[in-house]
Amino acid sequence: MSKESGKKGKVSGSMKWLFGYLRPYRAIFIPSLLALFVTAALSLVFPLILKDLIGDPADAWKNGVDAQTVKDGLDQNMKWLVGALCLQAFIAFWRVLGFMKSGEAALNDLRRDLFAHMLRLPVSFFQDQRSGALSTRVAGDLGVVRETLMNTVPQMVRQLVILVGGLTAVFFFSWKLALVMLGSIPVVVLAVAVFGRKVRARSKEAQDALADSGTVIEESVQSITDVKAFGNEAFEEHRYSSALDRFFAVTMKGALARAFFLSFIIFVMFGTIAFVTWYGAGMLVREELSQRDFVAFILFSIFVGASLGSFPEIISQLQAMSGASERIREILQDETEASGGEKITGLTGALAFEDVAFRYSSRPEQAVIDGLNLEVEPGQRVALVGPSGAGKSTIFSLILGFHRPGAGKVTFDGRDATTLDLASLRSQIAVVPQEVLLFGGTILENIEYGRPGATKEEIEAAAKEANAHDFIMSLPEGYATMVGPRGVKISGGQRQRIAIARAILSDARILLLDEATSALDTESERLVNEALERLMKGRTSLVIAHRLSTVRHADRILVINHGKLVESGTHDQLVAMRGTYRLLAETQLA
Repeated sequence: MSKESGKKGKVSGSMKWLFGYLRPYRAIFIPSLLALFVTAALSLVFPLILKDLIGDPADAWKNGVDAQTVKDGLDQNMKWLVGALCLQAFIAFWRVLGFMKSGEAALNDLRRDLFAHMLRLPVSFFQDQRSGALSTRVAGDLGVVRETLMNTVPQMVRQLVILVGGLTAVFFFSWKLALVMLGSIPVVVLAVAVFGRKVRARSKEAQDALADSGTVIEESVQSITDVKAFGNEAFEEHRYSSALDRFFAVTMKGALARAFFLSFIIFVMFGTIAFVTWYGAGMLVREELSQRDFVAFILFSIFVGASLGSFPEIISQLQAMSGASERIREILQDETEASGGEKITGLTGALAFEDVAFRYSSRPEQAVIDGLNLEVEPGQRVALVGPSGAGKSTIFSLILGFHRPGAGKVTFDGRDATTLDLASLRSQIAVVPQEVLLFGGTILENIEYGRPGATKEEIEAAAKEANAHDFIMSLPEGYATMVGPRGVKISGGQRQRIAIARAILSDARILLLDEATSALDTESERLVNEALERLMKGRTSLVIAHRLSTVRHADRILVINHGKLVESGTHDQLVAMRGTYRLLAETQLA
């Protein structure tokens, strides 16, 4: 298969995929498409009538026809012209309405499918993306698809009808002149093939460059406190400016190709019209063509030329849509997290790692977890300690099913996690991270996230257990208080207590706590610790501990180093062993 046929196949494949989303709305789309054919055909009525308005008087005066007869004919033609215009306007109104309704509905279905699919992609997919790049790229690609569906497709159909109808008309009025005019088409087609490739490539580069600039904005906004704390406003401004400069440079390269292309097309189109007019005037002088037919030919030629002139832009947009839809389909074709499996409820909270090994795909040479064996009994409080990079957070990821072990297995109540339904398994697990990032809604909505559909009374009860109710009620809007992006409008301790309230509301059997008090002041730490005590009561709890003072009373402490379990026991037992834990304890508790 040649490159060009491959590209045509991609465009047709993209169109077929896009029309698949229009199928449920075909009862609206197909009549709108038929209406488009009708309005396009009605456009050809204008040169047909105009030729009589211009050509008939010229022939009449030449042949000495009565002036009143000529006027009556002009009036009649004008009535037909106005009637055709009114009919076209009426049909166009419903056609546009139908296209908008079916097109926007189809695009909403596509957006829903894309978002639902993205939510089910594995965590590793998002870890490979730069912050903001994915959302910016997807938004840009969907914008290109929308522009194609709502504007380019109707324009393409309209111009095809005008082109075919116009060519039929010019051959009818003078086949010899039509052949002269069509002699320029191979030149236009060759130009489309050459310049279209360049425009398509530049369009993709421009989309990627624009995504990079959007990434800078999102990263800067998300980390605005760090930006300001380090006084790096100028640095971020320069970073964004550089990204925009790259986008501008790529865009201008594409604009140069497109401008040269369009200029060439305009030169060929108008040059052809001028040559055809000159050649037709000679035929008129030699009486090989009537005045009326010559006028008709010129008018229809203008329509054909304008139609041909619009196709480079249409083809360019279709090629851009092909690239955009290809990227969207790549995401839709990415493998989602494993679905199916045994649905579970009422776990006792027992979990175990059996000879588990794991490596990140980005660092396959380094074993993050290496032959790990551990067992946690129902209701037990277990602390994970060890140096940074030891694999503690990866253990949490494996428990949550964010990643699958490369070897060995993770079990819950003795059942292999790979045989269990992920959604039902995760419903049995609650997480309180070290850095809580709330959603930008209200406090009530953020707590309700632990169990969507919970009543306000249940939410308030969970907040009271989390020591959050009093501070919430002290706010002017209470539970309706907006927390701001990522919860920036409330303090760290308040965010932690909202996260604990969310976990309490979920009523999970297994808790994963990532040192929830490490960055809090003394009073906030006391309130959070009280809430955590209530939360952990009767539940299996795993705590990643950075400060050993917070885990001295754990039922068992597991010391992790280089992805292996090197020590296990209570605080007193591990101190007596004179190993890694004692060294950490002496350093922190001295």
